Order: sequence, then structure tokens, then C-alpha cells
Amino acid sequence: MVVDLVVIGTAITLGPLHNSAFILLLASRHGVRKGLVFLLSWLADLVVVVACVVLLTGGTPPVHHSTPSTAADAAKLAIGVGLLLYGGHRYRRPPRPHRPPSWTRRIDNASLGTAAALAWLLQPWAMVGAGAAVVVDADLSSLSDWLALAGYCLLATLSLLVMEVYAVRSPGAALTRLNALRTGLEQHQEQLVIALSLLVGLWLTASGTYQLVT
Repeated sequence: MVVDLVVIGTAITLGPLHNSAFILLLASRHGVRKGLVFLLSWLADLVVVVACVVLLTGGTPPVHHSTPSTAADAAKLAIGVGLLLYGGHRYRRPPRPHRPPSWTRRIDNASLGTAAALAWLLQPWAMVGAGAAVVVDADLSSLSDWLALAGYCLLATLSLLVMEVYAVRSPGAALTRLNALRTGLEQHQEQLVIALSLLVGLWLTASGTYQLVT
């Protein structure tokens, strides 16, 4: 479970779309405040998903090869295959000129409520769903599993946390460097999405298959 959560959490935190949007928020009026709201909403989303899974399982992992266990492994496998197909599709399609989404031009006037909603909208839900399928195996009687769940949520939020702290501590330097980072993310967004989809898809497919056949 721990390795699966590390892989998924790392892929979530490296996603280019939400990181680019977060940098735009930080560069807007009252950006630090909007960034904090986005960060907390993003983290709350992950915590809610984990909490819902834990409530359904009662904090006790299902017996291996029972119906709930098989369903969770099958979901993980399905998401993995879906990510592989998605990554393969984006890799094969003709290159397209990058055009920032229209909402990015209105982000400077975004309210705090909009910033919070944007965090939920930009979640990579396929990977969050894969994380939920893994969390089914969490045993809340074990301190290590509690730490694994907390670590997963923090890891998936790490890029936002680092940028928020940087913007608070060094606002002038942060704006320049984060805008340069955003430019790089936008230029290589397609490659990043393809790489993350294929790598996580391969991992989930292999992990889900192994759990189903052993």
C-alpha cells in the first residue's frame, strides 16, 4: 500500500495543470491568500476521499480475494489501463499549439470561493480514484498506516505547499522564478501529462494484476 500511495501522490503533485493555475493565482491580486485557499481546498479534497473510503471499510482491510478486495484491485487495474490508453492517445495525436485555457485570463479577478472551487476542478480525478482504491487496504489499528495516509495527502499537496511558503517568505523572487516555472510547465505540459499517465498507468496495471492473480 505504501509504495502505491507514494507513486500516486508523487504523480498528483507533479501534475502541470494545477501547478500552473496555482502560480497564476499567486501572481494575482491578494495572490498569497488565494493560494492558501486553493491549497487548503486541494488538501481537503484528498482528505475527504480518504475519509469516505475509511468509513466504508470501517478502517479494516477486506480479506484478500473477498468481493470488496477484488473490486478495489479491479478498479486499480481499470484506472491503470485507462491511463495507459489516455497517455498513448495523447502521444499518437498530432502536436497542437499550446493555448492557455480561457479561464486563465480571468484568474486575476478570481474570488476566494473561485480559488477553492478551482482546486476541486483541477484535481486529477483518475489518480485520486486510484489512491482511493489503494486506501481500501488501510488498517487504522496500525500507526504506520495512519502515517502512510497522512503522508499521501501531504505528498500530493507538496508542490503547492512549497510554492505557497516560497511566495510568503520571498515574494519578489518567488514571482519571477515561479512565472519562469509556469512558462516551462506550459511549454512541456503535453510531455508531462503523457509521461505521468504512462508511468502511473504501468504501475497500477502491474500492481492491480499482481493483486488479482496472487
